[in-house]
Amino acid sequence: MDDILPTIKAAAVQAEPVVLDREATVEKACELISESASNGAQLIIFPEMFIPTFINSAVWGRGLCSFGTPNTKRAWSRLWQNSVEIPSHTTDRLCKSASDAKAVIVMGFHERESQSRSLYNTLLFINSDGKILGKHRKLMPTNHERLIHGTGDGSTLRMYDTPVGRIGGLICWENWMPLARFALYSQGEQIHIAPTADDDERTQINIRNTAIEGGVFVISVCMILRKESFPKDFYFKQELAEAREDLEIGGSAIIGPDGSYLAGPLWKEEGILYADLDLNRVVEQSQLLDVTGHYTRSDVLSLHLNDTPQNVLKKTTKPA
Repeated sequence: MDDILPTIKAAAVQAEPVVLDREATVEKACELISESASNGAQLIIFPEMFIPTFINSAVWGRGLCSFGTPNTKRAWSRLWQNSVEIPSHTTDRLCKSASDAKAVIVMGFHERESQSRSLYNTLLFINSDGKILGKHRKLMPTNHERLIHGTGDGSTLRMYDTPVGRIGGLICWENWMPLARFALYSQGEQIHIAPTADDDERTQINIRNTAIEGGVFVISVCMILRKESFPKDFYFKQELAEAREDLEIGGSAIIGPDGSYLAGPLWKEEGILYADLDLNRVVEQSQLLDVTGHYTRSDVLSLHLNDTPQNVLKKTTKPA
């Protein structure tokens, strides 16, 4: 019966990037996609900024605060060179991997544009036929990330209808933005993707709250990142030397619509978490709480979403 929703298998890939090496990180990602698919995964999620690495505060934040120094410029340039344009050879490789795996892929990376030199914290959504569904740019970079990333806009705050369900995503501390969450719930989201670099108890609180609040499945994926994995010629040597050995320790987890753990959390090691997501549970959970339906008061409280792309260049054509 069409009224019975499917059960799909999801994979949360907790892995370490090949730091500041886009091509090698993409190669590793493709291998992990293949491994996940061989274990039956139909939806495969990677961490925030997986390509080419996460920019943490202890190393990147301190280094980039050295305003305009040669090391700052060189570190920025290397990050930019290893970031990803959409579309590009990099996204083509990821799309082929998704098609080969017959799985929906969500990949986190630093995005650059051909017409500018700014970077964005971006999630790329790829369908199981290897076609790009769209992207989401983080609306507000957090703290030190503002030294690296521009801000996203409402045009990428959207849900995607895929063969594995209706999925949407927010990045790291965006998931603390109540109205951003509500915007996705309101579009009929069933599976909430929440890649992060916040590897402490706050994330566990947040993802369980999101699951209960939205009545959705939540897949949260954090990377592993070790100090020893940085290139020997990395420019912020002093900052790196003074940082802790384990820069990111994971905490990836998959949460059910009632806030229960279906897999994880996984700490201090690489690994792939799997869980079966019965989408009928989203319907069942809504009997108690539907914050965009019977448990809302749109006459009292409502959300205005500006989904117009914000462009720096606005052209006005004069009448002939």
